[in-house]
Amino acid sequence: MRFSLFEILTHSSVFSSVEHIIRRMTKVTPEVDNEMQMQAVLSVSADASFTSNKFPKYKLGPDNQILDEATMDSKGPPLKEIVAQETDQLSEQHERLSVRDLASKFDKNLSAAAKLSDEAKLREVASLEGHVLLKKLRDALEYLRGRLAGRNKEDVEKAISMVEALAVKLTQNEGELIQEKFEVKKLANFLKQASEDAKKLVNQERSFACAEIESAKAVVRRIGEALVEQERVSLTSGKQEMEEMVEEIQQARRIRLMHQPCKVMDMEHELRALRLQIQEKSAFSVKLQQELLLKKLTEENKLSLYSLGDSGNLGSILRLQPSSEEAMELSKCSIQWFRLSSQCSRRELISGANKSVYAPEPYDVGRILQVDIISNGQKSTVTTTSPIQPAVGLESYVESLSRKSNSEFSVVISQMNGRNYSSHSAHLLRVGKMRMKLSKGWITKARDAYSSTSMQLCGFRGGGNLAGKSLFWQSRKGQSFVLVFESERERNAAIVLARRHALDCNVVLAGPDDQASLYLL
Repeated sequence: MRFSLFEILTHSSVFSSVEHIIRRMTKVTPEVDNEMQMQAVLSVSADASFTSNKFPKYKLGPDNQILDEATMDSKGPPLKEIVAQETDQLSEQHERLSVRDLASKFDKNLSAAAKLSDEAKLREVASLEGHVLLKKLRDALEYLRGRLAGRNKEDVEKAISMVEALAVKLTQNEGELIQEKFEVKKLANFLKQASEDAKKLVNQERSFACAEIESAKAVVRRIGEALVEQERVSLTSGKQEMEEMVEEIQQARRIRLMHQPCKVMDMEHELRALRLQIQEKSAFSVKLQQELLLKKLTEENKLSLYSLGDSGNLGSILRLQPSSEEAMELSKCSIQWFRLSSQCSRRELISGANKSVYAPEPYDVGRILQVDIISNGQKSTVTTTSPIQPAVGLESYVESLSRKSNSEFSVVISQMNGRNYSSHSAHLLRVGKMRMKLSKGWITKARDAYSSTSMQLCGFRGGGNLAGKSLFWQSRKGQSFVLVFESERERNAAIVLARRHALDCNVVLAGPDDQASLYLL
């Protein structure tokens, strides 16, 4: 008698055992499984969805291969994709999250990874029970195959092949579960390390923030103390300034009441008179100092072996003469003339004045002249007894000439370029406001403007009887003249007038090596 597989399975004793085995295979701890799936969903992501919690349906393919039936009610990707998606989201949100939020996120993901690890352990237990149940089912089917024959036996064998295929499928699922477990463990370790790093960053930032807060508090405290101190000082200084101002106002009122305008004018007159007296006293003091210096120089002249035989006036000639029998001849001595400054504090060398005769020029007016005589290694010094006095009427003569555009003087050339000039014919020296010109008739000997930097003009310093009438003029470099005028007044007037015109052109016209400013009448 042949029985179908369904009839065999519906047998009371066999049906109860097989039903019990299948129920345990299809629903392994349903409460735990549902709870694990719900926890996994909540711990991994709010929008993650998993497959159905029902036992999958299979069908046999060619060569007894078990094929999964397509399920239309799939509600989400597998766990691996969910973990990868969560990792990408964490990487994207890393730059936007603060350190505290990142640490909180890592802690949440770490707890989710721990829950996934626990779920994996429960699945391992469920997988082990599945293998046990499949083995029992196979043993039961082997037992039935031994007792049945014919077509029922074939059905049992087909069921045994399905059970074996289910075992293979279960083994494959276990391999995938182990891989997922490894990845979950790896992710858990990563999240744990990241959580520790985040906590370290949080603690470090917290310490930095605390230090900055303390520093800011200290700065605020110091600023507050400084403001309080400044306010206190300002109040004290304000009171003091107010008191001083009140005192000054009262003093000004007392002065105003005591002194009337007439008294103030009297005080101003007294101050003016005192200033005049001080100026007179200072001038008198300077005069006394000069007199003392002159007296001292006069005493030195008495002790000297030489003396000056003429008075020191502009237009005269100073001649050096021996005043003792012990004095050597002047031709055998070395002579050099000097000017003393207005305070007689220093001496100025008169370049080229190395003869026993010297004619003072307008530059020497108001100065004391001094001459050194060196003979046999001994130096004797002779000084004028008074400063050089100006010539009478020279100033008015110069003023009359300065009104003209050009002033002409009749001169004779004594030397030209350092050599004696043989012709003693008269020439015309024209002193203009812009230039000087020396000519004879229509022949021009020299003509140069005052702007020439090499132009020099001074009294002749070479000595001789005509030294008071002679003038040295260097028109340009390499061209010089010694001109003899008709009188000392014309020579001095020409010098003063040329220097005035040159000064109007911003040029100082002086002799060789002269350093001081010119003296103009």
